[in-house]
Amino acid sequence: MPEWLPEAVRYAEQWLGYQMRSTEQPGCVLAVAHRGKLVAEHAFGVADLATGTPLTPAHRFRVASHSKTFASAAIMRLHEAGRLHLDDPIGTHVGDLAPEVAAVTISQLLSHTAGLLRDGVRAVHWQDRQPFLDETALRAELAEPLIVPANSRQKYSNVGFGLVGLAIEAITGEDFGTWIAREIVVPSGLDATTPDMPVPAGTPLATGHSGKLPVGRRFAIPGHNPTHALASATGFVSTAGDLARFIGSLDPEAGTSVLSAASRREMTRRHWRVPDDSGGRHYGLGTIGGTLEGHEWFGHSGAFQGFISRTACVPEWGVAVSIVTNCIDGLANPWVEGVLGIFHHFALHGAASPTVADWTGRWWSYWGAFDLVPMGNQVFVTMPALMQPFTDASVLDITSPTEGRVARANGFGAHGEPARRIMDADGAATLLMLGGAELLPEQALLTELEARASDPAPATQP
Repeated sequence: MPEWLPEAVRYAEQWLGYQMRSTEQPGCVLAVAHRGKLVAEHAFGVADLATGTPLTPAHRFRVASHSKTFASAAIMRLHEAGRLHLDDPIGTHVGDLAPEVAAVTISQLLSHTAGLLRDGVRAVHWQDRQPFLDETALRAELAEPLIVPANSRQKYSNVGFGLVGLAIEAITGEDFGTWIAREIVVPSGLDATTPDMPVPAGTPLATGHSGKLPVGRRFAIPGHNPTHALASATGFVSTAGDLARFIGSLDPEAGTSVLSAASRREMTRRHWRVPDDSGGRHYGLGTIGGTLEGHEWFGHSGAFQGFISRTACVPEWGVAVSIVTNCIDGLANPWVEGVLGIFHHFALHGAASPTVADWTGRWWSYWGAFDLVPMGNQVFVTMPALMQPFTDASVLDITSPTEGRVARANGFGAHGEPARRIMDADGAATLLMLGGAELLPEQALLTELEARASDPAPATQP
């Protein structure tokens, strides 16, 4: 394991704690895996706003389009067994399809280049106005003409991945959920993952929630509805820990996987650029890929009524990060990228040396919170309110246990000015000075603000 990873995880947890307080999200779970082993699982907030039940890493979430990664792994497993080929027309395995749909290939379905409808002619199942599509309803959507020619561009399709599920059932002669649980989920060691609802009695489930608008408050969207013929597109129920370990196992360099290295390379390589996408992302076979701070990643995201999730693996580090949230405006996507940004800085600068390791903590002023984050031989001053907390971070050179200097700051900061800690008799820091700015521990600032509120007269010049 990289020597910097434990300290990076600790700061990521502290940063997420601030983000949860600031954004007032119901709950989230962060999981980090390295080479298939969990390094951390940390739950924040509640599983259900109505009951106030504390969220735990064991709570299961609807993880939606992560299902596509599982379904793609199932196809690759069948490919390895010689039961299909990726360039097979889907009509080779699934009957009674319109000719142009029957002609699209399995690879085109997995890469979202088959040209099919995204969700259907009338996709009200995504707003709980009708059940998710069963096979009859799915086949009715598949009877619609292609929207764009196959193999002409990447165009996301839940309907297409429903067809992948029909193919798996046709080839194996078994129900999709039964076969994939036995052949992919269980061999991957995923004890908290099921292909769809319902889950076994007594399983801890997080409740989904709406955003605050337009009602003005969050309300429950339980998310317990089965997805029927769309289970291969969006049905899976899992935990952040299982997702981190499973996505990590698809790294071509992973030591243990249900797939060969060749299959993993094929799944995770960049098949198609996602058009009109500001993030510069690409799609593989059931995986999304991109680059952050120069590091290539792959994984997937998921959006279900009341739930948002995201998992990303960085093969360079052998690290996978997953965040699951239980509200429809959950920030799993920017939070995973924020965690990867934190990891980038720790990988670049290394774990803190003993001379700076205790220059740490969260410090407050009227203007918000600042974190001291020691790395290598320096201390970085980050802003936990930012989605990338190291953005424009000042850097301190430390010259003694209580003294230092702002060695680098942007042109609006205190570049070149002194940094100082005031310590109490027990050796605890009670005041941080960065140039002329004074920052306090949270409780000390709260005491000051409460006193100010009871006596709002302006301070006099000392």
